[in-house]
Amino acid sequence: MPIVKCEKVSKVYHLDKVEVIALKEVDFCIEEKDFVCIMGPSGSGKTTLLNLIGCIDVPTSGKVLVHGKETALMSDDELSEFRNKTIGFIFQSFNLIPVLNVYENVEYPLVLGRQKVDKEWLYYLIERVGLMNYIKHKPDELSGGQRQRVAIARALAAKPLLVIADEPTANLDSKTGEAIVDLLLELNREKGTTFIFSTHAEALAKHAKRVLHISDGILCE
Repeated sequence: MPIVKCEKVSKVYHLDKVEVIALKEVDFCIEEKDFVCIMGPSGSGKTTLLNLIGCIDVPTSGKVLVHGKETALMSDDELSEFRNKTIGFIFQSFNLIPVLNVYENVEYPLVLGRQKVDKEWLYYLIERVGLMNYIKHKPDELSGGQRQRVAIARALAAKPLLVIADEPTANLDSKTGEAIVDLLLELNREKGTTFIFSTHAEALAKHAKRVLHISDGILCE
């Protein structure tokens, strides 16, 4: 069973009297343990597609199935619980909490979701992303690359089946960006976590096992 399946998925937004078609009958599947890049220019529909896969939004038409569940049939509470237990998110703006240190930021999704905190696992993740020496540091004491590494550890804290990264290297220099994608690939190989990340950079897309190109809401492989 694919971990993600999209069947003729379209998404339409209404801005005043203007209809904006963000996605047009998108069809594809992603298998477990895959490492997929969705590539396209700004405004092409990448973020909209990731929001649908990540259960942040639902399609206007068509079906999005994540781990066998059709997202449009779930209530807001069910979506929230499913998201928290099944999906990890890495954002381009890091989205760290300024008053919390590295460990506390990584732990936060578990506390928020009232899940059991496996401290050994969290320490492993922080060590794996190279931040044990910074474990008590707060975000404003870290570089951009270090903040993104905190975000990666946080995304993996609940041991999700799927991690979604929306332009995870957009705010980083090219060398740090490549190091971040290398780290995601290593975690994919070691832990079997499925990763889907978006980018408009060819240099980063080359690392993916599979690349889906999107332009004007139309997807092709």
